[in-house]
Amino acid sequence: MNRFRLDAKVVTDLALFVGTSLSIYYLISTLLGDGAPHSLKSKESKKKAKASLERLKALNPDLNLDLNDYEKVVLSSVITPSEINVGFDDIGGLEPIIDDLRESVLVPLNHPELFNQYSQLLQAPKGVLLYGPPGCGKTMLAKALASESGANFISIRMSSVMDKWYGESNKLVDAIFSLANKLQPCIIFIDEIDSFLRERQAMDHEITATLKAEFMTLWDGLTSTGRILVLGATNRPNDIDSAFMRRMPKRFSVNLPDTEQRFKILNVLLKDVAYDFDLIDLAVKTAGASGSDLKEMCRNAAVNATRQYIRKNMGASGKMKTTEKIKLRPLNLGDFLTTISPSDPVHRNVIPAAPNVD
Repeated sequence: MNRFRLDAKVVTDLALFVGTSLSIYYLISTLLGDGAPHSLKSKESKKKAKASLERLKALNPDLNLDLNDYEKVVLSSVITPSEINVGFDDIGGLEPIIDDLRESVLVPLNHPELFNQYSQLLQAPKGVLLYGPPGCGKTMLAKALASESGANFISIRMSSVMDKWYGESNKLVDAIFSLANKLQPCIIFIDEIDSFLRERQAMDHEITATLKAEFMTLWDGLTSTGRILVLGATNRPNDIDSAFMRRMPKRFSVNLPDTEQRFKILNVLLKDVAYDFDLIDLAVKTAGASGSDLKEMCRNAAVNATRQYIRKNMGASGKMKTTEKIKLRPLNLGDFLTTISPSDPVHRNVIPAAPNVD
């Protein structure tokens, strides 16, 4: 009996030892992994980073990037100029801002030597801020800027920077700037920058406070060649910390378009579309609409005309009644007037109600 008790105790101790050893092994494996940050451990993240690297090398075969694990995480957020199909010609009504962006941003990115002629008096801006109401083209301007400049575009989101492990977020922020330095000319774009670099307060969490301090320190350490730019967009500029605002001396207000600007926006949106009305009439009737509203309005107008064709030429079986080549009619003003619902509180007064043309 004593012998059986002794053997049971040995077995119990052995089981505890094995369990503890396995727990320690998996704990160390989780903490250390393969030396990579937690954000790069998923197969999807690794796949994105590899695809981004292949695109960069395809555009520049001589590019030799020696990236650390944190830079590989940020690499999945890199967008090359060839992937952006938006240019300044696709933006209507913002010509003054575009002209200023060409001079203050494009030239420094592509010809930094021009900014060395007057010593330190003429330096390219380290930061540019686009601010204004939602839907007015801030993000579209940022994409066009990257496309026109030929610069690599790093789109930063809070989810790509924040990490649950202590100190990892700071290393990811450091990787953003180190990768931008390797890929210059490069634009670091932060959409809704107010959510990332908002006013610092005493009750801020320690991780958030150190993250902002790290970002500010690295931002100040940007090379003076003018080939790295931090570009922010927001509709709440007053929420951004004053220290970060100081680092964005070039600020552009992108407001709701006036009648002339709406006319230019509609010209761009309908440049390849047939219509049989005076465009200025629609521009006048859409007072208070943003560029995004106008785009959605044009899309809905096209849907109206297409729906009318379907109801006329398609049978109950879902097949066309005619074998003739499909030819949709030109859009008329009624197509646009019926795209806004009178019950929609956002657009109630944008366009007056009109009879249904269907």
